Amino acid sequence: MYFPYLRGKQFELIALRELSSLMSDNKNKISPIIEPVRSSSTFLTTISELAKNDINFNIVVNPSVGDLKNQTKIILDILKNELFNFKNYQIAIIIDNKTDIKKIIEEIKTIDISFSGLSLIHNNSIDSIASLIDSKGSNIVYNIINSQKTSKRYYREFNKDSRVELDDYFDAQQKNADYINSPDSFFSEEHLYYKEDGYVGFSDFLTIGEPYSESGFLPYAIVIHISYTDEKNRIRIKHFVSDSNEDTSDIAGKFAEALEKLIEWVNSQDIHSIALEEFRRLFNAKHFPGLGSIKKLSIMHHIELVLNLI
Repeated sequence: MYFPYLRGKQFELIALRELSSLMSDNKNKISPIIEPVRSSSTFLTTISELAKNDINFNIVVNPSVGDLKNQTKIILDILKNELFNFKNYQIAIIIDNKTDIKKIIEEIKTIDISFSGLSLIHNNSIDSIASLIDSKGSNIVYNIINSQKTSKRYYREFNKDSRVELDDYFDAQQKNADYINSPDSFFSEEHLYYKEDGYVGFSDFLTIGEPYSESGFLPYAIVIHISYTDEKNRIRIKHFVSDSNEDTSDIAGKFAEALEKLIEWVNSQDIHSIALEEFRRLFNAKHFPGLGSIKKLSIMHHIELVLNLI
């Protein structure tokens, strides 16, 4: 099963919403993780859409970033108001050395809501954390283990039917223009081996990466990240970069330059997806949809690709 990890920024949420039909048709393959960063109408409509389409998902109630950091009560109230009649989701808790797990569980117990259980996101190796939570009478559905932040054998502490491996495979560059020197990068092969490695699922930060930023400055270069599979069925990413990268003027023109390279490549490879069809439409219409929509379409394509692989 695939657990795409998304911060609840606007276009990440819209990507999930626009894929709700596809995910509903593949509900045994996917369970998105949403770490909400603000209480927005987009967040509310997205979780409602997922719930109504009977798509399993996970909502983090103690975000590590954004406006909702340290706002567990607000998030729980949102879940009560928006998802009161639904149970097809897990309440997710980020576990690190700052997490007051007892306090969070007690807060959850004060809210009258139905949910399927807990997902623990292990961003640190905490001794006996599973037994501590079990002692509180909480049902742990998934242990999502960040392999970069936990010890090598930490996953063995948990029931094999709950283990999900999380990692950041995206090879991010400091600036968009830097992808000119790295036009193609390896992403992962977890979809091939996660069961063999003792996990029921795998999770990644898609074509975004784990680092969080609220920056809204105009870029010198536009880059479009598109996932694909190589001859060994491993996931790689093509990075299509604009050419006129000397300043921040004419963002639409930069997008057209990157898009032309993308369309030439996907047509030569005869690759199709919901997102790629939209990129083709934008190319034919000579339309720039905005920077957020580029990110949204990249996310959508990555999720659809993974669903087709598992």
